Amino acid sequence: MGTLFTTSSYFTWRNPQLNQIQTKGFLHERSTEKIGLRGNGAGQLVFAGRRDALISGLCLISGPVLGFPGDAFAVKQGLLAGRIPGLSGPDNRGWRTYRRPDEKSGGHGVGWSPITPYSFIVKDGWEEVPISIADLGGTEIDLRFANSQEGRLFVIVAPVLRFADLEGDATIEKIGPPEKVISAFGPEVIGENVEGKVLNSQVIEHSGRTYYQYELEPPHVLITATAAGNRLYLFSVTASGLQWKRHYKDLKQIADSFRVV
Repeated sequence: MGTLFTTSSYFTWRNPQLNQIQTKGFLHERSTEKIGLRGNGAGQLVFAGRRDALISGLCLISGPVLGFPGDAFAVKQGLLAGRIPGLSGPDNRGWRTYRRPDEKSGGHGVGWSPITPYSFIVKDGWEEVPISIADLGGTEIDLRFANSQEGRLFVIVAPVLRFADLEGDATIEKIGPPEKVISAFGPEVIGENVEGKVLNSQVIEHSGRTYYQYELEPPHVLITATAAGNRLYLFSVTASGLQWKRHYKDLKQIADSFRVV
């Protein structure tokens, strides 16, 4: 059982310079390193050579992190990414549990430890969808799920050292308090400043690990943040206005279920 520690509401920050957490471009900058994207992140896509171009066969046009991948070809990360479902069968209530497979690739290069598995629940009917390296989240997006009738979710797993000078086993508390974390990383999730959009937040503990949980509007999104090992985890559940109205209870249950194993 999780333990609720604090609840606060309606964060607003009128001076972005007050935020002390430096993201170091942990989403946008990293993705440019992987695919050779030049300019300010919206420039020309350059491959190292003809062989890479033939292998990749890419013509990528994609929506923002919160959107569905477009009609472009999607490139899945890692040798086994997307090929090991990790999704259980439905229980008697129609809920399924996803656990990131230990065999799934998708680390952050030489010298990085394997990604600590995470889990969450979804209703029957939610399915994993491809990840495109053209997403705003780039290589930091580890997983996407969606249900066309209910909403969509994604998981960002980012090395802590890309935005904070922390040694050893990181915790979300070491990265910063709830208001600083959402102020720093919320824009990376929703694509815009979060000032005036945070309806409420809470801090919970489960099995010795602390989680920050937020509800933002607009857009309609639930975010759970935590840290483990040398990585930050951001779990985002979002939906359209109509989906939010009809399925909020289930979406909230999905968001609340996120755990780093």
